[in-house]
Amino acid sequence: LFHKVTNFSAQEVNTVGAPSLITRITNDVQQIQMLVVMVSTMAISAPITMIVGIVMALRQDVGLSAILLVSMPAAAVVLGLIVGGMVPAFRVMQERIDEINRVLREQITGIRVVRAFVREKEEARRFDTANRALTKTSLRGGRLMSAMFPTVNILVNMSSVGVLWLGASRVQSGAIQVGTIVAYLSYLVQILMSVVMATFMVSMIPRAAVSAGRTQEVLDTEPTVVPPASPTTPLVTAQVEFRQAGFHYPGAERAVLHDISFLIARGQTTAVIGSSGAGKTTLVNLIPRLFDGTSGSVLVGGVDVRELAPEVLSSKLGLVPQKPFLFSGTVRSNLQYGRPDATEEEMWAALRVAQADDFVKKMPGALDARIEQGGTNVSGGQRQRLSIARALIRKPEVFVFDDSFSALDLSTDARLRAALPAFTADSAVLIVAQRVSTISTADQIIVLEDGEMIGKGTHTELLGSCPTYAEIVQSQIGEKEGAAA
Repeated sequence: LFHKVTNFSAQEVNTVGAPSLITRITNDVQQIQMLVVMVSTMAISAPITMIVGIVMALRQDVGLSAILLVSMPAAAVVLGLIVGGMVPAFRVMQERIDEINRVLREQITGIRVVRAFVREKEEARRFDTANRALTKTSLRGGRLMSAMFPTVNILVNMSSVGVLWLGASRVQSGAIQVGTIVAYLSYLVQILMSVVMATFMVSMIPRAAVSAGRTQEVLDTEPTVVPPASPTTPLVTAQVEFRQAGFHYPGAERAVLHDISFLIARGQTTAVIGSSGAGKTTLVNLIPRLFDGTSGSVLVGGVDVRELAPEVLSSKLGLVPQKPFLFSGTVRSNLQYGRPDATEEEMWAALRVAQADDFVKKMPGALDARIEQGGTNVSGGQRQRLSIARALIRKPEVFVFDDSFSALDLSTDARLRAALPAFTADSAVLIVAQRVSTISTADQIIVLEDGEMIGKGTHTELLGSCPTYAEIVQSQIGEKEGAAA
């Protein structure tokens, strides 16, 4: 199940939802495991006990077995009705657990925003609403489950009374002896105990069945991004090309990207700029195949990314995402995520280029300093610089920086950009940024607006040919500074 999820593209993850996927991988799988353990221990002994008990009871007296003809079907009908009501209740309950996980995830990850806007009470009410919905559904399922065992016990006791009543009349008539009734009751208890064991298993089936259905939904989900059947070898090194590339989300009225064409050659830096929602991050996501384009193509090394094996494509890319993420561990382990065999010298070299060596040296343990999950124990700028160092240490053919300098101050940004060219001289570099100062020295700049490429050229060329770019420059550094840049 985990392997399946790791092959999902961003589209499948967004469709199912990260909180729901976590619940399905953990809670749902646990419900199935509990049923399997129970079946493994009881599924063999219960049927054997029941069959042997019935055979021995029939050998004692066939006439008394009329009680079994009534009690066994009655138990089956009652259990069937109860289980039939439990299945939908448990299905809703698992959905409520998804909702609880979603609310908790949002509140924990957004705790700073919650406190900044003094929304603690509102968030507490939102959690209380989700919790009450789960409680209500759980109580419904619990009532049905609690009715199961008393019902079976009533049937067991009524069957015992029936045997005594019918047996007494047969003893009076001389058909059987008292010892036969005692033996028959002993076998009846064994039979009904096997029914109780079966009931215990049956009580677990509804929730496990719902969980199995939910996990099967994940397993049956086919990723939209699939590896090629016959992978192709890249033809050239350090080159990315967009050929009339386009993308639109399923069900969307208009395309997020439309007819994008440009080339990033080896040793060349290409920058992408545009207003929020212009499609910059979507453009970047097409390169590592987080999404597949819906039209046109994206080529890495002269080959369509859809024809490259995932591991080959990944080995050629050094991606720094818009939201930097660090894994729990150490600075060293996070850098080794980029390249496991990296030496300490290579790590420090990457950290120096990323302008991260100074603060790493000051951390307790330096390279072995502790990093909490998500990098919560370092600042936003430090997370960005460590993410950049992690990409640099790969020494890939293509570097992709998706708004990766936004949390850096202007001085650090300038030093990092000054150090990058020597490190990326043999690579193709794509930089997405909002600051004009970050991209003004790029070999070519792509201007996006509403998913369309409305400008391409150098900083100087675009100042004269692209009004949108000139407006962005003027808004950031003023008309005089923009002309002089």
